[in-house]
Amino acid sequence: MRRLLSFMKRFRDVFLGVAIGALAVTGMMAAVANDGSQPDSLKPPFSVRNMAILRQARAIMELYHVDADKLPGEQKLFYGAMKGMVSAAGDPYTRFVDPSQLKEESIEMEGQYGGVGMYVGQRDGKVLVISPMEGTPAHRAGLKPMDEIVKVNDKVVVGMAQDEVVNMLRGQAGTKVTVWVRRKGKDEILKFNLVREIIKVKSVRYSLLEEGYAYVRLAHFTQTSGQEMREAVSWARSKGAKGMVLDLRNDPGGLLNAAVDVASCFLNDGDLVVSTRGRVERANEAMYASGGVKYPGPLVVLINEGSASASEIVAGALRDHKRAKLVGTKSFGKGSVQTLFNLPDGAGMYVTIARYYTPSGKMIDKVGLEPDVKVRGEPNENPKKDVQLKRALEVLKKGR
Repeated sequence: MRRLLSFMKRFRDVFLGVAIGALAVTGMMAAVANDGSQPDSLKPPFSVRNMAILRQARAIMELYHVDADKLPGEQKLFYGAMKGMVSAAGDPYTRFVDPSQLKEESIEMEGQYGGVGMYVGQRDGKVLVISPMEGTPAHRAGLKPMDEIVKVNDKVVVGMAQDEVVNMLRGQAGTKVTVWVRRKGKDEILKFNLVREIIKVKSVRYSLLEEGYAYVRLAHFTQTSGQEMREAVSWARSKGAKGMVLDLRNDPGGLLNAAVDVASCFLNDGDLVVSTRGRVERANEAMYASGGVKYPGPLVVLINEGSASASEIVAGALRDHKRAKLVGTKSFGKGSVQTLFNLPDGAGMYVTIARYYTPSGKMIDKVGLEPDVKVRGEPNENPKKDVQLKRALEVLKKGR
């Protein structure tokens, strides 16, 4: 009985502490709501009751958990709560990133990072490979678009947030990581032993194919993609290319501005590239082609299930303006806009604020783009063995 009374006394002390804290929060919220800087009708984002429960849960964990001394510190607990709150939106692309994660992702967009070289997305609770980056460990090992990642090293990732899986895949160059995937048409889980490398992001490469046709491969959309594409276009014009194949297969997308810059190389100034529509005014925007070196010749765009986001914006704009035919297979269907909101402690939130629409008004999100000429196959380093590329060349030559 004494032990029970002691337990109840300690629980009462915890609860009283939580209640006092909640009253303090109530007072602060009231002050904010009534100091004249905000409307009286503005409600706090969380009720006092829910905040009290949150504080109580933390206090109970710290007081009674058998391994309380091993619990993470306040900051990590707070970040965990933030991730849980943001992920409750049910949108895999709306996510919270702590300061270290945000720094890593910024580095990736700028040019290089340590990892295996693949982009991942999330759909129906599954973490999927959108595409491996060419010349990287993931690409050389044979990982493919739409592979479902089920385990990284010894940790099952089914149900985990996309950014958590990405963090597990990244790391110092030279370190090993094992990735297990489920692939459509295969009965067994496939195992890939990878060694991380410094992934240097070069987004555009180009070459001259048979009979004077240019081949331009855009692997992903980074800060430098627009300039790299202008260089590719200048090169194609200098070679007198009779036509161009723009290969966006397995291109997972990237920066919206880069997509507009790339499309501008093939469209007339003033042509609509993409529009975005959301709930707030800043989310509603129309973006137009402007400036830069133009390629006026015949054009065909290659797409597949690994073509997503910015790739779909460019492909959709070029088709809608009757500038290019699309050849390949249906694209991924990632057509939402994420804006980064920086938080005071260096963390950030990527929030889906709108959806993309092609110039004709077609929504891309969860729909994708159907090709004009459907051809199944996979990219091949040997152009003569790449059935989709061969079909694209036929379309160029015949003008249909």
